[in-house]
Amino acid sequence: MEIKNDLPEKGAILQRDKKTYAVAPHIPGGIILDVNVLRKIADVAEKYGAQALKLTSAQRIAIVGIEEEKVDAVWEELGMPKGAAIGLCVRSIKICPATHFCRMAQQDAVTLGLELDKRYHGLSLPSKFKMAVSGCMNSCSEPAIKDLGLMGTPKGYTVLIGGNAGIRPRLGDVLAENVSQAEVLPLAEKIIAYYQTNAKSYERMGKMIDRLGLEKVKQDILG
Repeated sequence: MEIKNDLPEKGAILQRDKKTYAVAPHIPGGIILDVNVLRKIADVAEKYGAQALKLTSAQRIAIVGIEEEKVDAVWEELGMPKGAAIGLCVRSIKICPATHFCRMAQQDAVTLGLELDKRYHGLSLPSKFKMAVSGCMNSCSEPAIKDLGLMGTPKGYTVLIGGNAGIRPRLGDVLAENVSQAEVLPLAEKIIAYYQTNAKSYERMGKMIDRLGLEKVKQDILG
């Protein structure tokens, strides 16, 4: 009997029935401005006999229950990039509504988050790497439990590193505070480059910090 596995090259994740797959087109920040994108996803799901559509925690829409022989046709008809839902790479950047939509927001997390997504989504790294940007300290996108979290405040962003949920949850450590929108991207580049160089295989950011020491990591990144 053939043992099936995920198909990372096709962006397909094996489901519990061990027969069908879920695919998740990339929707940066979970923001859809053209309703025809929703219609296309629904039409493709219906045409290829999907069992369900699932709104994911990464702000994507997963098409669940696709037979293996239909996966290629689903992607071709969608005409959308694959969401980086599995593998050792940067996953979709989680973004709150921020100043584009939310009256509580203090920073433009949407513009910043979409730029981070454009630069880093799918980038290969030693382990999976999650990011989130929130427009205020309510932290609706949960930056404190991401490998790189950016929390908006009245004076800029608080930059958190090393957070994760999972089996051994870890809150992110504060790397810098009151960082301006313009300064975040160069700092994020330093953080990701440092992680890429110093982390062991399958070692999350938080584990790397615990191994090297927070003060050393801060000094190395900030100088």
